[in-house]
Order: sequence, then structure tokens, then C-alpha cells
Amino acid sequence: MDSISKVLKKAWYCRAFEQKVFSLIQEKKFDFPIYLSAGQELIPATFSSLLKGGSPAIFGQHRGHSTYLCYGGNPSSLIKELLGREDGCANGMGGSASIQSKEAKMFGHDGLMGSQVPIAVGYALSSRSLTVCIMGDASAEEDYVLSSIAWAAKKRLPIVFVVEDNNLSILTEKNVRRDWSMVDFAKSVGCEAFECSDDPRDIGKAFDDMNSLPCLFNVNTNRLWWHAGAGIDEEKKDTLSDITKELKLESLIDTTKKMNEDLWKKFL
Repeated sequence: MDSISKVLKKAWYCRAFEQKVFSLIQEKKFDFPIYLSAGQELIPATFSSLLKGGSPAIFGQHRGHSTYLCYGGNPSSLIKELLGREDGCANGMGGSASIQSKEAKMFGHDGLMGSQVPIAVGYALSSRSLTVCIMGDASAEEDYVLSSIAWAAKKRLPIVFVVEDNNLSILTEKNVRRDWSMVDFAKSVGCEAFECSDDPRDIGKAFDDMNSLPCLFNVNTNRLWWHAGAGIDEEKKDTLSDITKELKLESLIDTTKKMNEDLWKKFL
């Protein structure tokens, strides 16, 4: 894995990007729903570092800005996509929820919750190449998601499932929705699985313990802002800020904010 400072810099770049989008939502600059990933940036920042030698295909969920940026997507192309321009990464047709990129090998969400999972499993079967499939804890509950994970385990496919577990289905908490865990389910169907926090050191330890594919990582995190749009439900633990302060790397915040400010000036 890259040094933790590089992982944090990547995550702070995503945070600064999302903070700018947040302010533009408030100014009504976008014509469609925006799904921000603030609070969850460390997950793609860490996994993209751990998997950087494998050049994986990425199947993302609707909350995918940070995923796109961390796995090599062009920030300018994402801005153009959010602005609905034809030269955006999905030709202005996907918007925030369905980010596509041939260059980043990212196949975006198509609108049906969790549908990226069976599609990713099919890709892993046909290509026999490393595949990363990202989902939320709510979409993980869909029957076709669970059966796809089981089938991937049966076929021993080269796929990494990453559950970005923010404990919310819009506003409904996990303990209201179910009394079982994704890790227990995955293990029950023969898929190696790990539970961890979104601290890069915790993810890295779980990754080092992985013995085979497919493998599922249920990463506990927090969504800092609304399900869609620009708003804050309540104050929550922010692992990115906490680790940055712990390691005395606060300079990364201003550096990445300046990088984003310079970029956005070209489009606004």
C-alpha cells in the first residue's frame, strides 16, 4: 500500500471536491440529484492503493464520486459530467449516480439498487480478471446481491466485494432492517470475509489477512451529509479528520483544497 500520507492526500482531494459540489448544490448549479461521498472517502482511497498493481475493473454504486477519483478518473471529466456536458465522463447522460469511464475501467450504477453486483460477477466470470464491486449496506440486502455473492464463491471468481457500510438506507438504520451481518452471510456461502473500520490501517490489516478470492470487506464508515443533496443530518465521527489530526498532516487539507479551487475555476 502507498504511504498513509498518500492515502490521506487522495481522500482529502475527494473531500475538497465534494465540499465544492456541496456549495454548488446550494447555489442550484445542477439539474439532477447529487449523491455526495463525504465521510466515506478513505475506503476507495485505501483500496485503490492496495489494488493499484492489479488494474481492476470497478463496478461502483450511486455514491461514486470518490471511487471515480481514487481509481484514476479524470476530475475535469467528472465536473463536466455533473454539469451535464456532452464531454463528461458519461457524455453528460449519467450524472452523479451513474459514473462511467473507459479510461478508469469504471462501470457505473444503472439505477436499480445493487444491480452492479450481478453485473460485476458476470464480468469477473467472462474476463477472469480482477474485479472490484462496491455497494452500500442497504443494497447488500437485495436477494440478487446475496445470490450473486454466493455464486461468485461457488465459481471462485477473482472479485473483491467492498461494502461501504454507513449504517443507513437513506435514513433507516441497519438494526431496524436486519439482524444478520454481511460477513456472516459471506462466510456461510464460502466467500472469505472481513469486518473493519474505514481507518486505512485497519483496512490494510484485513487486506493482508486475505487468503483467496472472492473476498468481501464490510467497512464501517459514516455518511457525513444527506443521502442526496446538500445538508447535514447530525454530527458524526469523521475518521479522515481524526487520523489527519493524529498524524499531524493538516497541511494536506489546504493543499488539496487549493488544487480543487484551481480546477473548478476553469468551469465556473
